[in-house]
Amino acid sequence: MLLNGRQLSSQALPEDNDKSLRPQKISEYVGQREIIENLHVFMEAARKRGEPLDHILLSGPPGLGKTTLAQLVAAEMGVEIKITSGPSIARPIDILVLLHALKPGQVLFIDEIHRLSRLVEEVLYPVMEDLSFDSIISKGNAKGGVRHKVSPFTLVGATTRSGAISSPLRSRFGILFQLDFYSHEELAHIIERTAGLLNIDIDGGGSLEIARRSRGTPRIANRLIKRVRDFAQVKGAKSIDQKLAAYALERMSIDECGLDLIDRRILDLLVNMYKGKPVGLSTLAAAIGEEADNLEDVYEPYLLANGFIMKTARGRMAGPRAYEHLHVNPPAEFCED
Repeated sequence: MLLNGRQLSSQALPEDNDKSLRPQKISEYVGQREIIENLHVFMEAARKRGEPLDHILLSGPPGLGKTTLAQLVAAEMGVEIKITSGPSIARPIDILVLLHALKPGQVLFIDEIHRLSRLVEEVLYPVMEDLSFDSIISKGNAKGGVRHKVSPFTLVGATTRSGAISSPLRSRFGILFQLDFYSHEELAHIIERTAGLLNIDIDGGGSLEIARRSRGTPRIANRLIKRVRDFAQVKGAKSIDQKLAAYALERMSIDECGLDLIDRRILDLLVNMYKGKPVGLSTLAAAIGEEADNLEDVYEPYLLANGFIMKTARGRMAGPRAYEHLHVNPPAEFCED
């Protein structure tokens, strides 16, 4: 199964680009309560000082709302947002062009900021601190160093690999937030909001059933409600209830814990083939026919957070919930008090 054909992939797919489903005001944002409360304080303080908001680093697995949060920050501050990504900024001149075009107070959002090259990072350091950068002119009468000023702005960086951010770059962010997976109740609220926007009739049991199988990720929840709607339409159901939602998701091989065929294949390999012993990342990725980076970024975060697998110095191991899920007796160390 290809990653991009996987309904439970938390990576963005073309069908996820429905801007009408994104909250338009920060008061509509569901979840991440502590982050939202702190953001309110920081934004209000910046407005009272008449200054741009300090630079923000958003970390967390894909699909949790980092891009949405950056857009809401810009909207709340009453400024425009310019969106780009780390891989698209290949040369220092690319980031300089972006910085020169910024208007006072504007938000520059860089997704996958951990993938910036070291040369581009070094251009950002003085800009983030002093709103300036130096260039060297080697021809003509004006030979020598020239200092360029940049309008005050807010850099919002997003990363799925906080450990890959270099220390010099991380230290220049004044606000650091780690986004967590959403609770079932929060996801059910998001699903009901999405259903209302898409004119889908769903009851509380149906929304909670989809939420339970959405891996704590709003992007996946919004994708699954559309697929369950397809089953409802074909079956001629007027409303999505718990029974219909469970039926549709089982047909899609998504079980009650939000695991699909690939997830269960990973657990089966760790528990049955490798007998609970540590397995290297590249070995495990090869066994399921997936890239190691995809395994680490897309599959592992949810499995790790929920005790299905464990990451050790020697490799990946099956966690207690993996044995429980596969109905296999765990090793003795998991049974000890």
